[in-house]
Amino acid sequence: MVTRIAAQKLGHAVAGTLGMTGERMSRVDTAWLRMDSDVNLMMITGVWVLQPGIAREQLLGRVRERLLSFRRFRQRVVEDAAGATWVDDAQFDIDHHVRSERLPQQRTLGAQQALQAHVAELCTQPLPRERPLWQFHLVEDFTGPDGQPASALIVRIHHCIADGMALIAVTMSLTDGGTLPPARARRAKPDNAEDWIADALIRPFTGLTVKALGAAGQGAAQAFQALADPSKGVNASADVARMAYQVVSDLAALALMPDDSATRLKGRPGGAKKVAWCQPIALDEVKVVGRALGASINDVLLACVAGAIGDYLRRQGDNPQGLEIRAMVPVNLRPLEKAYQLGNRFGLAPLVLPVGLANPVERVYAVRRRMTAMKGSLQPLLAFSLLAVAGLLIKPAQDALLHLFSRKTTAVMTNVPGPKEKIRFCGASVEQMLFWVPQSGDVGLGVSILSYGGGVQFGLIADTRLCPEPQAIIDGFAPEFERLSLLTLMLPWGEGT
Repeated sequence: MVTRIAAQKLGHAVAGTLGMTGERMSRVDTAWLRMDSDVNLMMITGVWVLQPGIAREQLLGRVRERLLSFRRFRQRVVEDAAGATWVDDAQFDIDHHVRSERLPQQRTLGAQQALQAHVAELCTQPLPRERPLWQFHLVEDFTGPDGQPASALIVRIHHCIADGMALIAVTMSLTDGGTLPPARARRAKPDNAEDWIADALIRPFTGLTVKALGAAGQGAAQAFQALADPSKGVNASADVARMAYQVVSDLAALALMPDDSATRLKGRPGGAKKVAWCQPIALDEVKVVGRALGASINDVLLACVAGAIGDYLRRQGDNPQGLEIRAMVPVNLRPLEKAYQLGNRFGLAPLVLPVGLANPVERVYAVRRRMTAMKGSLQPLLAFSLLAVAGLLIKPAQDALLHLFSRKTTAVMTNVPGPKEKIRFCGASVEQMLFWVPQSGDVGLGVSILSYGGGVQFGLIADTRLCPEPQAIIDGFAPEFERLSLLTLMLPWGEGT
C-alpha cells in the first residue's frame, strides 16, 4: 500500500517536473492503454454508411461543434513510471484526426469488400501516441448496399478513452438533434489507496450498477451498499457474509475455469486482420422466435452465433460435436445516464457457446440455461477489479494477469442495443451502423451484435492466421436463423414454454 501511494506521488512529481497539468488516468483505463500488442490493438472500430454522402467540411464542422466538447478528445496520453496522465494537447490539429480517403480501385472487389479490406488494414495500424487517440476516416464516394451513392465513415477510438456504452452516448451526441454532455464540476481525485479502493471498486457496484448485472439480487445490492457506507450497514452482516462467500466462489470459478475446446479458431494470432458483416436480420422476427421458445432475444442471437461457428468448423472438415468455445461478454457496470463521463466501467462474463449442438432449438435452450446461470454471478465485478489491479502493475505482470482470460477464451463478444429508429448525421441517413471490438492477448476472434433501426447487424473481426475468411462465418448467421425459425414453426403449440 505504501508502495502504491509512493508510485502515485512519483507520477504527480514527474508530471510537475515536465510542466504538465492534467488528469490522472484511472487504473482500469491504464490497463487498456497498456494492453496493445503486436497482434492485437485495443481500438474500437466502427463504420457508418451514410446516404446521401457527406463532405469532409460537414464532418469537420460537426466534430468541432460536438465531439471536441468532450475534453478527452483534445487530450493526449503521457505515460510515466506510475501510470499515465491525460494532458491537453497544445499542438492539437484536427487535420490529424479527420481524414478524407478513397478506397483502392480493384475490379475483383465490390464496394463492401473494398471497404472491409480498408477497415481491416486500419485495425492493424496503431494510433499515434503523441496525439489524442482517435481518428475519423471519411470515404466520400462510396456505393451503399442498395447501389446508391453514399459515404462511409470509419471511426477508430482507443479503448482507454471509453467503453462501448460510453461511446454510444458520444455517438448519439453527434447525430442531428443530439445533445451535448451536461456540464459538471471536476471531482477531486482520491489522495490515498483506501479512498481509491472505495472510489474505483465499491461505489461502482451500488445502485443501478448492480441492477445492470441483471440478477445479483436484493441481498447483493444491500451488501454492496453496506460496504460503500458502513454506517448504514450495521444489520447487514449476514448479507455481507453471503456476498463474501459468493465473491470467493466466483473468483475461484474465474481462476480455475478450464480452457475451452481446442479448435482452429484458437491459437497464436499472426497480427493480420479481416472484418466482415452481413445484411441485418429483422428484429421483429427474432422477437417472434424468442417468444415462441420462451427465450430472450439474446438467447436466440447467441444460439445463431454458436450455430454459424459450428457450421463453419464442419465446412472446414472438423467435427465440432461435443465442442464448446468460451466468449468473454462485456457487462455494463455504470448507470446509463452517466455514460457521457467516458472511461471504462464494465466487467467481463465468461459465456460458453455450444458450437457442437447441431439442432438449433436445442442450442437455444442450452444458451438460455447458461445465461440464466450467469445472472447470479459476480464474475463481471471481479473481472473489473482485476483490470483495476492490472493497471497498477508493471506491464509484464499485467500481461501475466490478463493471460488468465485470453488462455481460456476463443472470442470476445458484444451485444449492444442501438437506436430503434435510423438516425441522421449532417443531413444524411445512417443506413448501416457497424462496429468491431478489440481482442486482447492471444484471442483472435471478435463478434459484434448491434440492434439498429429495426434490424440486427452481425459483425466479425478475425486474425487471418486463425480464420482466413471470417465472411464464411458471417454468411452462416442468416441461414442459421432461418433454420431456427422453420423448426420453431414446426413445434407443437406450447413447446418450450
